[in-house]
Amino acid sequence: MENIQKFALPALHEGEIPLAFMNTNAPHNKGIILAADVGGTKTNLALFKVQAGNLLPLKEKSYPTKKYKSFMEIVAAFHTKELPRINGVCLGLAGPVTQGKVSGTNFSWDIESEEISRELHISSVSLINDMEANAYGLAALEEKDFETLKSGPKIPGNAALISPGTGLGEAGMFWDGFHYHPFACEGGHCDFSPRNELDIKILQYFQQKYGHVSWERLLSGPGILDLYMFLRAISGIKEPQWLSDQMSEENPSATITKIALEAKDSVCVETLDLFIRFLAIEAAQLALKFKATGGIYIGGGILPKIIKGVKREVFYSNFIQSGRLNFLLEMVPVKVILNEKTPLLGAAYYGAMALRWD
Repeated sequence: MENIQKFALPALHEGEIPLAFMNTNAPHNKGIILAADVGGTKTNLALFKVQAGNLLPLKEKSYPTKKYKSFMEIVAAFHTKELPRINGVCLGLAGPVTQGKVSGTNFSWDIESEEISRELHISSVSLINDMEANAYGLAALEEKDFETLKSGPKIPGNAALISPGTGLGEAGMFWDGFHYHPFACEGGHCDFSPRNELDIKILQYFQQKYGHVSWERLLSGPGILDLYMFLRAISGIKEPQWLSDQMSEENPSATITKIALEAKDSVCVETLDLFIRFLAIEAAQLALKFKATGGIYIGGGILPKIIKGVKREVFYSNFIQSGRLNFLLEMVPVKVILNEKTPLLGAAYYGAMALRWD
């Protein structure tokens, strides 16, 4: 993580987070930051105290997103009277942020910075894409927070993130020769591109169900279930009753990956292999588009949980599949982000750097 740490912040230390971007002599180098990582499944909130160039964690809690009618309703549950007044807010959001507004892609809220500012009586409110927050959070991590999926030489250059979860997030980090500059994108919603006859059948299956078929339709939790249903249908192999019972009692996609890792059902195994194959293909396309010799970082809520059982050869053989540019992809290291708090830490950093007083 040498290059990543150069772009902003030193490594995370237990109990406090140093802020290299902060001027410790600046009058605004104090205050209380509310950071949020808002996703389709859960919303994580944390309160930090900015003090002498450090972020000191005060409180953290997670909420099921779909059980609340608005973000402010979660804030009301989180920020009780005994806590100090908030001076700055930064939200990392799963959706495109435009002029301080966002309509969630995988949640039903509309969020506006002006509304949050008005409700909390503060002017320092920042809304950023959750993948942009994830990129900022990388600077806080150490080597133990990563698992190498594909090795590569350390060549300074752009980097990129791809995160399959409830949806599919992507972001880039421009390397200016000294520092990284994270930026959001919506590449997960670009068209899925089939490579062989099976992929074409998958495309047709998904087109019948959704119309437009983006990479997010396949590389996500719901995508795993759809791929499983497709493979179960074309294989003609009947779903065993024990698996049906387990899928009805637990998250179906999580059950499919769990059973695949245990090699208890051939269709589940094929589903996971197909998911990893598609992830490798889209990660490689991202690496080519951004010329990401600085690395591809994989986050989200799926891969970090199953990385120990992933077939590396499936990923590698499908990642190096670009003909004349295979030599470039050979250079690109691919790492899985194990620290699930990365987007929240990134939002806290951004909120502290943007902190201003009324």
